[in-house]
Amino acid sequence: MRGARRRRCVGFQPNFLYFEPRERARRGELYNPDISEKILKVEELESIRLKDYLQLDQAEAAKSMGISQPTFHRIITEAHRKIAEAFVEGKAIRIEGGNYVIAEAKINVPPPRMPPGCRRRKRGRGPFASFKS
Repeated sequence: MRGARRRRCVGFQPNFLYFEPRERARRGELYNPDISEKILKVEELESIRLKDYLQLDQAEAAKSMGISQPTFHRIITEAHRKIAEAFVEGKAIRIEGGNYVIAEAKINVPPPRMPPGCRRRKRGRGPFASFKS
């Protein structure tokens, strides 16, 4: 029996959620409810973004998403299959759903160097609260 499925970390919120073949747009149809669609999960789009757009290797991309490399491979393989099917068969692609969380930016910025004689006055908890130069 499988355990609980782990949420995947996604580093961005997609701005565009629907793509369809251009030929339909030329005929003036903005949205055709009869067109077949492929649903691309948000974490599948993230795998495409990391591997194909940012050109990270699979190990780096998997670490970024908080998953194992074999899991990343399964996700990106499924994403490639869905995109290929949509392109070849003229289907629309809708981006929605999945099991993910939007990750916060992780920036490791060291505390600023203070000139001699200056002290931070802020007291409390946190990485910079007790900083003294």
